Amino acid sequence: QVQLVESGGGLVQAGNSLNLSCTASGGHFRIYAMGWFRQSLGKEREFVAAITWNGAGTRYGDSVKDRFTISRDNDKNELYLQMNMLAPEDTAVYYCAVDRQYARRSVVTTMTEYEHWGPGTQVTVSS
Repeated sequence: QVQLVESGGGLVQAGNSLNLSCTASGGHFRIYAMGWFRQSLGKEREFVAAITWNGAGTRYGDSVKDRFTISRDNDKNELYLQMNMLAPEDTAVYYCAVDRQYARRSVVTTMTEYEHWGPGTQVTVSS
């Protein structure tokens, strides 16, 4: 059974950093792209970042570009999101997910292209 568990969230002041992790189990994740999404209170879930199965390609949402970095360790079945220069508008529950299609050459940003979502980790940024 595929399982994803996010960790690393918390409460930080604006300008600080956090590093999120997503631990995957129960599947062959090394051949699937993976992504991070987030959802703020009262808003729809939005794309944050994604990475190809081999780490060669990445893509970021406009609001996090140049501040966040996605990476993965296929040997450990882990996905990461390094978040720098955090701002109050980054406050949200962050989710990791697995691409529906294996070994896709480029990442996708649409939520419906992902499956096996984790329960999420809360990130709160105070001003």
